[in-house]
Amino acid sequence: MLVDSHCHLDYPGLAERIPELLERARAAGVTRMVTISTLLRKAAVYRAIAEAHPEVSFTVGTHPHQAGEEPDVPAADIVALSHHPRCVGIGEAGLDHHYDNAPRDVQERVFRTHIAAARESGLPLVIHAREADADVERILTEEMARGAFRAVLHCFTAGRRLAEVGVELGLFVSFSGIVTFRRSEELRAIAAALPRERLLVETDAPFLAPEPHRGRPNEPSYVAETARVLARTLDMTPDAFARLTTANFHRLFDKAARADAAPIDTAS
Repeated sequence: MLVDSHCHLDYPGLAERIPELLERARAAGVTRMVTISTLLRKAAVYRAIAEAHPEVSFTVGTHPHQAGEEPDVPAADIVALSHHPRCVGIGEAGLDHHYDNAPRDVQERVFRTHIAAARESGLPLVIHAREADADVERILTEEMARGAFRAVLHCFTAGRRLAEVGVELGLFVSFSGIVTFRRSEELRAIAAALPRERLLVETDAPFLAPEPHRGRPNEPSYVAETARVLARTLDMTPDAFARLTTANFHRLFDKAARADAAPIDTAS
């Protein structure tokens, strides 16, 4: 049993094929997935996907690429959107200094607002960090000092220091198909050095398909390939690694189990 802790089922190429993708995911042993928000104004889209498919939960948030489109949404509004029983997290939010699609000061402001929403809601924050290690570390350290919150560094490709700081602050670290690439020796070494109880796996579908699917659109079933590589890296059996990361997922995204038992009011 595996969990794809981060995918984007609303994206073109996936949205039209969700029943087919879920069938293949089940065949690969992937029993749950979280479709991740990139724009708060699309919250109804994510909610509808989760309401239609019991295997799927969702988050609410603004990606740093889109921070300029939603620069001033109050934390209270994000928290209000998170009250749906199938919403299990906040984000993804953070910093992306590779593309800089939004001004850096706006990215930081939106990131801090999402941290406040995670703190207030009690839900974990999904953090996007690309080529911004020092600033992400600074913000996380400052904000954690103001009040604890839970979070995961998603699709981790940063340096060892950010992983270590994240763990010290209580964060989880999630690895995508990038960890399967031939030249990702350092990334695998970072994964092997982290506490096992902080590890998650994801696809980030439709992006970053793992070997041997590299170059194709990614999908939730492919998280099994990433899990196999990480299991080998950690000298674990695939089944043991699946049990580990599934348990880790439910410790972080603890609302997911409650969501299974909650009735869904599709009129809300």
